[in-house]
Amino acid sequence: MKPAIALLLPLLIAEFAQPAIAQSQQKTVVDATAKSRIDAALKSFVDSGQIAGVSALVYEKGKEVYFNAFGYADAATKRPMDRNTITRIYSMTKPITGVALMQLYEKGLFQLDDPLSKYAPEFANMQVYKGTDASGNIILEPAKRPITIRDITRHTAGFAPGIDHPVLNPLVAKADVFNPNNTLTEMAKRLASLPLLFHPGDQWGYGASVDVQAYLVEKLSGKPFDQYLAANIFKPLGMNNTGYVLAPADRNRFAALYQRDATGKASAISMGDNEFNIKDRALKPGGFGLISTVDDYMKFARMLLNKGKFNNATILKPQTVQLMATSHLSDTVSQRMWLPSKGQVGFGIDFAVRTRPPASAAENNGVVGEFFWDGAASTLFWVDPVNELTAVLFVQVMPFYGGLHKAFRDAVYGPYKQQ
Repeated sequence: MKPAIALLLPLLIAEFAQPAIAQSQQKTVVDATAKSRIDAALKSFVDSGQIAGVSALVYEKGKEVYFNAFGYADAATKRPMDRNTITRIYSMTKPITGVALMQLYEKGLFQLDDPLSKYAPEFANMQVYKGTDASGNIILEPAKRPITIRDITRHTAGFAPGIDHPVLNPLVAKADVFNPNNTLTEMAKRLASLPLLFHPGDQWGYGASVDVQAYLVEKLSGKPFDQYLAANIFKPLGMNNTGYVLAPADRNRFAALYQRDATGKASAISMGDNEFNIKDRALKPGGFGLISTVDDYMKFARMLLNKGKFNNATILKPQTVQLMATSHLSDTVSQRMWLPSKGQVGFGIDFAVRTRPPASAAENNGVVGEFFWDGAASTLFWVDPVNELTAVLFVQVMPFYGGLHKAFRDAVYGPYKQQ
C-alpha cells in the first residue's frame, strides 16, 4: 500500500462510518421513562372517570415500543379495552379517503388544480353567501373561481355543512346531505345545491370536502367507494377489522360510545343514538363512518411512514406521500377555524402538517414534519418521520377531548423544550 493511501485510509473509514455510528447512537423517544409517563397519563384519565377506556400503540424504527390499554370498552358489561376492541374512528376516515383519491391521481385520472366540475358537473357555477337584505333574504354572488380538487383535499372549497352559521344552518338542515339513506351521488347533488360559505381558496373551513373526495373515487374508479377501499387499501395492508359495517359476530368487540358532561365525567350514549355501523347504510362517507382496531390503523400509519409501502404492499409512491404530507395552505388563508388549536400546523392532503415547533408548553407537543389527524370520539394518530415513529390512540368519548391528546403527546415526547 502506498504511504499516502495508508495515511488516508483511517480517515476514510471514519468518515464513512459516521452515519452508521450517529444512527446507532440516536436517542430513543419511547424509552422506559416514556413508557411510565404514558401509562400514568392514560390511567389517570380512566381513574378520574373522564373516559371509560383507552388504548395506545406506538411503533419506533419498525418495532412496537409501546402498547397498553386501561379501563373498559364497555363499562356496563365490564368488558376491558384491548387491542381487539373495534372503535368508531370518525374523521380518521379522512386520511384513508385521501390515500384512495391519490391512488387515482397516480394513475393520471386528474390533476389537483382541475376544476371539480370537470368530473362532477353538479359543482359548476357555485354561488357564495354574501349576506342578507333588509327583509332577511339571502344574497348570493357567483364564486370568483371554480372549486378545484386541491380545494376539497385541503378544506378550502367553502362548503357550509359542518360549519355553524346562523343564516345557512336552516338550508343545510333541509338539504339533509348526510342522511344515511343517501348514496354518495345523492349526497353530492344535495351538497352542490347549497350556497358556499366563502369563495373557494379564501378560508380553511372543515366540513364536507372529503365526502366529495369519496364521490370522486367512486366516479373515477367505477367502483362503490367501500369496495374500492377494501380492494385497494384494507386487503393489501391486512386491515381485516376495518370497514363501515360491523359484522354481527363482532358485536361483542364493539366499544360503547361515551359523552362527557359539564363536570367532565363520561356516561354511555345509548346504542339507539349511534347505530350507523350496525346496519349496512347506503351512505359510505369519505369524511367519517369507518370502524377499526388500533392494530389495523397502525398498519395504515406505518405504510405512510414507509413512504407508501407496508410489508409486500405498495399503496402509494413516495413522492405522493410527500405531497400529501406537505402543507398546501398559503399565508393568504388567514381564517382557519379551529385549526390553530392543533399547534403550529398547516394542512396538506387530508392531514394536518406541523410546520413549526411548539411555541410554548401549552401547545400540543410534536416534531416539525409530522402529519396527523384525529376523530370526533377523540381518537388520534400521527406519523413522525424524523424519529421514525407512529402513534395511534383509541378512545370513545365525545365531545372531542383535546386535553387527552396533549397529555398523550407530552407523555410520548417528554417535557417541553423550547427550540
